[in-house]
Amino acid sequence: MPTETYRAADLQAFVSRLFVAKGVTAAEADRVAESLVESNLVGHDSHGVYLARWYASQIDTGELQPGAPLTVLRQLPGMLACDGGLGFGQVQCREFVERCVAQARTAGAVCATLRRSGHIGRLGEWVEQAARAGFASLIAVNDNGAIYTVAPPDGIDRRLSTNPIGVGIPTPDGEPIVLDMSTSAVANGKLKIARLAGRQVPPGWIQDAEGNPTCDPQVMLANPPGALRPFGGDQAYKGFGLGLVFDILAAGLAGGCCPPAAPGTVECNNVLLIVWNPEAFGGAEHFLGEAGKLMDWVRSARPRAGCDRIQLPGDRSRTTRAERLAGGIPLSDEYLRPLRELAGELQVPAL
Repeated sequence: MPTETYRAADLQAFVSRLFVAKGVTAAEADRVAESLVESNLVGHDSHGVYLARWYASQIDTGELQPGAPLTVLRQLPGMLACDGGLGFGQVQCREFVERCVAQARTAGAVCATLRRSGHIGRLGEWVEQAARAGFASLIAVNDNGAIYTVAPPDGIDRRLSTNPIGVGIPTPDGEPIVLDMSTSAVANGKLKIARLAGRQVPPGWIQDAEGNPTCDPQVMLANPPGALRPFGGDQAYKGFGLGLVFDILAAGLAGGCCPPAAPGTVECNNVLLIVWNPEAFGGAEHFLGEAGKLMDWVRSARPRAGCDRIQLPGDRSRTTRAERLAGGIPLSDEYLRPLRELAGELQVPAL
């Protein structure tokens, strides 16, 4: 598919203008645009600027409430419960992580929840935020029971959402280990990108409405629709098990909904975040030393033929980011078309 490259700053300014034209304050518009473009920079185009059209439609329906404050519902030395008021996830989650990190400095660890948040985007952003402050963290999210696209192992019908999880680890060199993964074989957004590109997806990702394996991402839009498979291949019960327990933990602790949500339930994110202060446990120096030792040990493994080095979680994203900052972000016309159509509707100059 033909692509053009775009400077990150130009993309961010364009998306920010779109949100301002929808009545969003400049500060919030810039924050959301920055987060979306960052996802493109690190190679996660499924969580990039393409989502701006969806967010704009949510503003129209009231599912997204720009300017909503982050409300603290309850706070104890080692816990925090917040309500996002359906505000932008990229705005609410940044403040949420900041509060958790600040609290963990004295409490040692914090278990926190955020209910009724707008889509928080790429989970790696939030655990990396904590890791760069010197804290380890784990994050999980569900879709308030309103979305379910994943079938159980050996099942046909959809029962769970993709329920991603993320883990961030501070390291001696300052570049965090960032694990960001869906508990399904792939995120829904990557199927959308495949459909835009008109390409098939790898075997094992999806199945049709009768439970038959397929590589055609269009089956997810069929009537009746197909389903995502849990990650794990022949051991898909592992991915499904993680998706199941984190759905319950995120929604149950936050005060949100697990599938199936009642008719009319607003689609939003419920978030579970745990932040650890290494200094309060075995000591930051010990933590970083052990992290660095293990990283060096893993990277010393001999790579297979055709591979030049061993990569750890976060390495590929950093490499992609450097390349795209230098050479631009490659995006297809199909990817950008919804945003250009939105720009026309809002009378905003397009890219």
